Amino acid sequence: MTAKVPNPVPPTHPSLGRRLLWAAALVILVSAALAWIGYHRYVDPGPLAQDATVVVGRDGGGGLQAVAATLAQAGVVRGEIDFVAAVRLTEAGQPPIKAGEYAFPAHVSLRDVVALLRSGKTVVHRFTAPEGLTSAQIVALLNAEPALSGEITERPAEGSLLPATYNFSLGDSRAQMVERMAAEMRRAVAKIWAGRAAGLSLKSPEEMVTLASLVEKETGVPAERPHIAAVFYNRLRLGMRLQSDPTVIYILTNGAGPLGRPLTHADLAVESPYNTYAVTGLPAGPIANPGREALRAVANPLDSGDLYFVADGSGGHAFAATLDAHNRNVAKWRDLREKAQR
Repeated sequence: MTAKVPNPVPPTHPSLGRRLLWAAALVILVSAALAWIGYHRYVDPGPLAQDATVVVGRDGGGGLQAVAATLAQAGVVRGEIDFVAAVRLTEAGQPPIKAGEYAFPAHVSLRDVVALLRSGKTVVHRFTAPEGLTSAQIVALLNAEPALSGEITERPAEGSLLPATYNFSLGDSRAQMVERMAAEMRRAVAKIWAGRAAGLSLKSPEEMVTLASLVEKETGVPAERPHIAAVFYNRLRLGMRLQSDPTVIYILTNGAGPLGRPLTHADLAVESPYNTYAVTGLPAGPIANPGREALRAVANPLDSGDLYFVADGSGGHAFAATLDAHNRNVAKWRDLREKAQR
């Protein structure tokens, strides 16, 4: 009987296994190289040559791809694909990127670009309304601020806006700025009125604002405000007219700005409830928007018996308790003015 010989197992080709190992190693090496390159494109300094401010996504259209295109066009990132990939690969647990105006430093990394857009820390703009401007003048400044948007449809009430510096972002509305200024004025008036000195003749916070607007317009020297407030209080107490030139200027210009010429005797006789040469007591309302310091001066005036003041030629005023002393101060002022005009 002939013995059966089993079929032999074909040997494994040694070169095939080696090729598979080399292929796997190559894939690992290529992946590692790509990961290394991608990481360094993410963390290394970017292509932006100098500091730049860029507005991204303000229109709300196009989404992430539109933001990527804006950044690439501005030279902030190397390419749209880089930015989109960086956002997608790191978005787990992170806030979305936010539209706005951003300041990018030169050579900002892609990582920092994404972090900044997620933070929402947009460029801060500042609007300053100086003390003593009328509402019409403040509206004109707001309309001239190009970073604000929208229109102001109504002139705010005189004395209703607090002069100060306000921060805002690109595209904030002018109407919102007016609302903020009005809210700040209400808060300031309430606080200062609550801390006013005892025995003042004012009947309401509104009267405090009115008197503060006169004080604000009468002097540009902060230290004089409480003194001028005292003069006005003394005149009110004695039933004397306040005779404040700025009230007449306000009537003649309708609060639009400076008169541009000296007042005449005819001007001082103009009929108006704002004319403190013609009416006794306070004018019908504020003639400007007073700042906090003018409000505080009216709430806590200087202890003084003075009834008069006139310019002293140095930017301030000379005060007097009697008409004779005041007339001497007026004569000095006229002499100084005549000498300056020669």
